[in-house]
Amino acid sequence: MEYLGLLVELLFFALGLYVYLLVRGFIRPKTEEKRKAIDAFRRKNGWWLRVLSIALMAVMGLNIFLHIASLFA
Repeated sequence: MEYLGLLVELLFFALGLYVYLLVRGFIRPKTEEKRKAIDAFRRKNGWWLRVLSIALMAVMGLNIFLHIASLFA
């Protein structure tokens, strides 16, 4: 059961990383329609999503560290 919690924490960390990379423009959709939609969404909500994704990654990174430390303790 401990490993399932660690897996969920890793998934949330990966979600935060994906949102951050998407907002920064490192992940680009393949079709031009989706690219225009993502660019418009990024212009409207980019700052908030960037801050929230960094916060999510920071919290999940701390949780992962503490979880691994408790597994080895």
